Amino acid sequence: MPIFATRPAASVASLGEQRLIGHVRRWLGDTSPRAPFGIGDDCAVLPPARRAQLVTTDPVIYGRHFDAGVPARQVGAKLLKRNLSDIAAMGGRPVAAVISLALAPETSHAWLRSFYLGLAATARHYRMQIVGGDITEAPAGFFGAFLTLQGEAGGRHIVTRSGARAGDRIYVTGRLGGSRLGGHYRFIPRLREGAWLAGRPEVRAMMDLSDGLAKDIGSLTGPGLTPALCAPAIPVSPAARRLARRTGREPLAHALCDGEDYELLFVVRGRSAPAAFEAAWRRRFPRTPLTRIGLFAPLGQPWAGALDLAPYHGYEHLR
Repeated sequence: MPIFATRPAASVASLGEQRLIGHVRRWLGDTSPRAPFGIGDDCAVLPPARRAQLVTTDPVIYGRHFDAGVPARQVGAKLLKRNLSDIAAMGGRPVAAVISLALAPETSHAWLRSFYLGLAATARHYRMQIVGGDITEAPAGFFGAFLTLQGEAGGRHIVTRSGARAGDRIYVTGRLGGSRLGGHYRFIPRLREGAWLAGRPEVRAMMDLSDGLAKDIGSLTGPGLTPALCAPAIPVSPAARRLARRTGREPLAHALCDGEDYELLFVVRGRSAPAAFEAAWRRRFPRTPLTRIGLFAPLGQPWAGALDLAPYHGYEHLR
């Protein structure tokens, strides 16, 4: 289904803003409460939080985060799921979201309906609500959806990106690379895994992988440290291997650089018992792969056999 209509009667311009908002209410169904707790007031009213609040925001933009080959329902799901992945990375749970749309007048009414149905189905699955937003007209050929998600900490301990020390082990969930073959919208946010990890005393730091391991590992690397990764240990996905046959690049390069894996990258205290931690993981998440990929070494002390990350670069915005 094309995102932009060729007939004016099939476009959002044929509805106008007020009728379109009425349609949005119906498309969201029970995931959007009545005003003032949902659409209809200047602001949505949220109940007081019991724990520390988490807020994140991420968009999907046509031509950047998806193209005409991605079904509209999957675009709506991706918009919410990439924000859910941020909440997962801090061990939290989602509560409510607002979404702002920038729509070209020729945006297809049918496409937008499918987009919202995908968004609503995902919100329903994760037991959260869509409580408001905004719609504005955009230039011809443009579609952008901008979601802000509010969550709350799963417990007293909030895991951030900082805290790694020399000797700490580096782990990653799932398999990496090849997101361009559909993984960039078919992924599952690691909310359950993130909440479990946040409750483990061994876990010092954590983030989700959105721009590629080669880039994102730098966000966990504290002053005076360097990541010593073991190349054979990197969990390369089958999609990365298929993509490598098309591009001629090595599968490892795709695993390190493609981005949009939305897996969890985290750090475990070096003095903890890895066998016990890994066994506890397998009991709790038997279907989610977990891989120890290296450790943090003191800067200036080369680690024998460590992967040289210099030739690899993840996704860099604005470049």
